[in-house]
Amino acid sequence: MVFNELRIFSESSAARKAAELFLAEAESRSRINTCFCLKEIANVLFIDNPELTKDSYVIETEDEKISFYANGIRGFIFAFGMFLRKIEKLGDSFCIAEDISGSYSPDKRIRGHQIGYRTTPNTYDAWSYEDYRRYYLDMMFFGSNTVEHIPYERGVSKRNRLMKYDEEEFIIKATAMADEFDLDVSVWHPNNDGESLEFAVERRRKLYEKMPRLNVIFPPGGDPGELQPEEFVLRCREIAKAAKSAHPDCQMWPSAQQPHSIPDWGIRFIGEMDKLPEEIDGVIIGPNKAFPIDELRRRLPAKYPLRLYPDITHNVRCEYPVHFDRDDWHFALTTGLSRECTNPRPREYRLIHRLTRPYVVGSVSYSEGITDDVNKAVWADMDFFPDCDLNTTLLDYCRLFFFGADTQKAADGIMLLELNWQCDPAENPSIDNTLRLFEELSSDYPFLSENWRFLQLLMRAKCDWVIRHRRLFELDLIKKANREILNGRLDSAKEILLSDFSDGYKKERGDITALAKKLFDLIGLQSDIENYCADNWERGAILETMDLPITDRKWLLGRLDEAEKTDNPVSYMQKILDRNKVDGDEYYFSVALNGLEQCGVAQSGEVYMNFQGDRPNVNNGKIPTCMFKVYDNLTFRCKVGGLTADTDYVLTVTYADRKINSHSHRIAVNGTVIYEGEQFGGESDEAYDKMMLCDGFVSASYIIPNSALVNGCAELEFSEPEMGVMFTEFVIRKKK
Repeated sequence: MVFNELRIFSESSAARKAAELFLAEAESRSRINTCFCLKEIANVLFIDNPELTKDSYVIETEDEKISFYANGIRGFIFAFGMFLRKIEKLGDSFCIAEDISGSYSPDKRIRGHQIGYRTTPNTYDAWSYEDYRRYYLDMMFFGSNTVEHIPYERGVSKRNRLMKYDEEEFIIKATAMADEFDLDVSVWHPNNDGESLEFAVERRRKLYEKMPRLNVIFPPGGDPGELQPEEFVLRCREIAKAAKSAHPDCQMWPSAQQPHSIPDWGIRFIGEMDKLPEEIDGVIIGPNKAFPIDELRRRLPAKYPLRLYPDITHNVRCEYPVHFDRDDWHFALTTGLSRECTNPRPREYRLIHRLTRPYVVGSVSYSEGITDDVNKAVWADMDFFPDCDLNTTLLDYCRLFFFGADTQKAADGIMLLELNWQCDPAENPSIDNTLRLFEELSSDYPFLSENWRFLQLLMRAKCDWVIRHRRLFELDLIKKANREILNGRLDSAKEILLSDFSDGYKKERGDITALAKKLFDLIGLQSDIENYCADNWERGAILETMDLPITDRKWLLGRLDEAEKTDNPVSYMQKILDRNKVDGDEYYFSVALNGLEQCGVAQSGEVYMNFQGDRPNVNNGKIPTCMFKVYDNLTFRCKVGGLTADTDYVLTVTYADRKINSHSHRIAVNGTVIYEGEQFGGESDEAYDKMMLCDGFVSASYIIPNSALVNGCAELEFSEPEMGVMFTEFVIRKKK
């Protein structure tokens, strides 16, 4: 179907409102004529159908005419959103890329995103009401029916210099706008342990009475919060009663997120839910969950549905880190891009959606800004159409937001951005091709230069390129400098390591800074703290992390400075180069350099990778890259072979120096316990720690007797049942 003009007919007031929204969207994309007219001559019709649910819609196409059927404005927006996702530019007209006639009903009844107006996000706090209104529609075009807002977290404003409004003043207006589109409103509202029950209930009642719409209250059990589960559930019940005085249909959905300080919180929470409190309508599962999703579903009474709170915004130190099933995102990328860069991960989130879908009635995602914009569309589309094809979703995204550009090429570019993160960037030439594709799009379609969605994808492609080429350049310098050190020429080594970057590299790095400014001006993306008011360095502030060390270049320069203070600088530096070297019948392992896949055994429990490389106060040239990843789990296992069968060995482990009152630190080899007792234990070596480690880390050594080995093989197990083992590397060397 080709449209040269739009003649629109609508029946009810809701249909008319939807038609006006549609008209504005169509006019912003094309120069074709638009008008309202009689039904007989219209080619776009908005027809009421009270038999449909609010979330369903029907599209009919016949004789160059398209009809949208819905029961209220929400369904009409979903319907014409599907139309906008399928239209392509055709000269001064546009056509529909594929047949979209049919009946549409969502798989999940809850589909939304958290877009809290507070200081933490990398974008939302810079927005106006109109920005939110625009984003509401954009999310609805992919089937979202819920927006989640955030009142004062602890009863007081934390307003920053970007925020145009008081947070709770904003919520009142923003929920009124949501009501215009019949969007459900949820509030993430922690139960603060520092408030009395009476004060907490009354404070919430006063806010809820001012809100034009409130459908769901979501109090997290933890993260934040340290309430005992009995008190937590009691507060949820009382707050639910108070909310119903202003919003009779408001539901209470607490989350089973467990405070770290209360190990048995989950079991006791289930005990409270087994009493079937009538004030609670469902339970949410999210980060720091008390139980895996399948176990929670088995334990929780069937009366209570589950809603997922998926973290689609974070890349590291989170529930779903990049490559969540193996946690092997390369440390160079993790360092430069940190926790909240632009992060389209369509394939990975499809897998997560498939793993969680059977247990939940829907989701409202955790989001801290627009860096996860692609993920929002992908996740919402899967909640509506669970078996949707990723290429189709991305084509829809590109038609909708890059109208007039080569949509398949843009969709391919988004896919490539995820593939850029597959391995060491120095070993991934695909990164160069990805940047080339986005630069071609930028050149071929100049109008994209004012499109924030495109520009943040272009900036990510440039960031990946800069990280790759800086790493290639510095690894080559290190190789040359090491040769000089081995030959005793320390001054020459230092000169090599101080070499400057090429003009081409400096140009691309400068482009990132320029794009960051433009994205702040266009949409409020906060890429640094000083200029753009990012909440802190890990909240999308890539300019704070992009230039941090991603090789050992700066560390070696620091060691060269230290060497000059010694009696034998050459000997000192040669020991530095031998730091991780082992003989053929010895073994060295670094979580950062080797990865968990080289352990030869899957780790049990939930691994938390406490990454150090993107911390400006840690990665300042004093820490080698082999220590960038701190493995944090109750247990660690690794299979080692090739040791000499008739020799005793020494195991040396580098730990994060986080002192705890533990007497259960345990290390076993093939089931033989070689240490059990206070945290770390073993033998310390202050001289080694000073030379090879940095502040915040210590080493401990343990004897592995020959009798503990089995034909030169060792299965290691580290355990600490309270806070985890928290180590970065270990080495097994023959005892001298």
